[in-house]
Amino acid sequence: MAGTLLARHAEAVEFFGRRVHAVRDDQWDDPTPCTEWSVRDLVNHLTGEQLWVVPLVRDGLRIEDVGDRFDGDVLGDDPVAVWDRAAAGAVEAFREDGALGRTVHLSYGDTPAEDYCRQMVDDAVIHAWDLSRAIGADERLPAALVDIATRDIAPQAAGLSRSGLFAPPVAPPADADPQTKLLALVGRAA
Repeated sequence: MAGTLLARHAEAVEFFGRRVHAVRDDQWDDPTPCTEWSVRDLVNHLTGEQLWVVPLVRDGLRIEDVGDRFDGDVLGDDPVAVWDRAAAGAVEAFREDGALGRTVHLSYGDTPAEDYCRQMVDDAVIHAWDLSRAIGADERLPAALVDIATRDIAPQAAGLSRSGLFAPPVAPPADADPQTKLLALVGRAA
């Protein structure tokens, strides 16, 4: 099971990264389905998440130990290169021997690293669709990523919207495919 999760994490990060590499210079300020975020804001969010993995998972630090190191714009003048470094570091940290068996200290409490990795997969999958839509790329998500994200998100969709992290679920069409059903769980209309 851990091997499958690690494979899905690497796949989700790589898939999102392909979209980052496809962003044209004139698209960084374009809007995304995340109404508060531009393309740059969205990529900054995911890059910041990847940057957190190394200190939390590999180093065992707490959020207060890291402080504000990853606040604000982490992308600098070369967003693609910063994404690539952050993504590689996150994948490597989760793949270390015993990493998924550790406990990470998140803002809402101690969490098994395996659950944290699942959250990272889910966020990368959903935001890969957001980024794809924003830049006019192919919006189809890999089936294995849709499956894992749906299994993780479905039981907690209502709670996610109450947390403010995602929009409220929307009703998918009766004949919706698995990807459309996943997007509906997090308030996106495909």
